[in-house]
Order: sequence, then structure tokens, then C-alpha cells
Amino acid sequence: MLESLSLAAGLSWASGLRLYLTVFIAGLFERLGLIHLPDSLSVLGSPWVIGVAAVLAVLEFLADKIPAFDSLWDAIHTFIRIPAGAVLAAGSLGHADPAMLTIAALAGGTLAGASHFAKAGTRALINLSPEPVSNWAASATEDVGALLGIALSMFVPLLFLVMLIVFLIGAGWALPRLVRGVHGGVSRMAKHMLPSHTPMNRLRSKHD
Repeated sequence: MLESLSLAAGLSWASGLRLYLTVFIAGLFERLGLIHLPDSLSVLGSPWVIGVAAVLAVLEFLADKIPAFDSLWDAIHTFIRIPAGAVLAAGSLGHADPAMLTIAALAGGTLAGASHFAKAGTRALINLSPEPVSNWAASATEDVGALLGIALSMFVPLLFLVMLIVFLIGAGWALPRLVRGVHGGVSRMAKHMLPSHTPMNRLRSKHD
């Protein structure tokens, strides 16, 4: 049960950061015999699923390194990562009681949402800065973090669950501050941009 819980939590959490990489790693490990996924997730070991996930993982890796475009990518994937996290979490429990599967899906969607919004908020805040180095560093950290999280959830479940609790506490503290930071940054940018582009100011500049 501990292993199933860790797998469900790990796949859903990692899908909020790197969905396609998560599917690729889980499918590849199943294919290589390193792990045994429940029958409900055995399709991840299909060569077709592994191949498509690998291509999408490469695309996401590249898209995530482009400042501003990464935030657009995150916005679109809000509607993909969270449902996928719910499906992966429910599938990790195999053919459990329907009530348990429902709870797992809700918890998985919540975990995917927490990691996704923490990532998206951090990247949006970083993108308000003109230099790209922080963006690349954050993206690389997310790559490593997703890989490490997936591996720990599969092979060291107790340690992963402890680290997940720490993450959730940190995310609960950080998310409101990220929202305020992004809102404040956008407001400051709007104040700097709007005065020089309003119709009234353009009319005044013509008269001058």
C-alpha cells in the first residue's frame, strides 16, 4: 500500500512539473522491467506511448527554456497536467474500490495542481526580469527535481512521501506570495507602459 501510495503521489506531483517526462520515465521503467505498474497503467509501457511521450518531453524541454513562451506553455498545460495527474494517481491504485479511486483522483489532481501552480507562478515572476539566466536555471532545476521525484517515489517511497509533505507545506506558504509578486510586477509594468501609449498622450505629443 505504501508503494502504491508513493507511486500515485509521485506520478501526479511530477506531472505538474513535467507531464511527458513523467509518462516517458514510467513507461520506460515498466518496459525495462525495473518497476511493475498496475494493469491500469500498463499501457504506459507500450512502445508507441513511450515514443510519443519522448517526443513531447523533448518539445517541452525546449519550450521551457524560452522566456515568456514557457509561461504560455504553462498556461495551456493547466488544462492538461492537472487532469493527467488525477488519472495517473487513480491508475496507480489498480482495481481498487471506486471510492478509493475517486479519492486518489482528487488527491492526484490537487498534487499536480500544487506543483504546476508553484512552477508556473515562479516562472511568471522570473519572466518579469529581463535576464534569461534565472529562467534557464529554474528550468534545469525543475528537470532534475522531476526526475529525482519520480525515482524516489518508485524506489524509496517513504523518503519521497516525507519530502512531499515538506513540499506541500512550502507550497502553501509560497503560492500566495507568488500570486502577489506576479500581480505587483504586472501592475508596475502596466504603469510604465500605459502612459506613453494612451491616445491622449499621443495627441499631446503631436501638439507639442
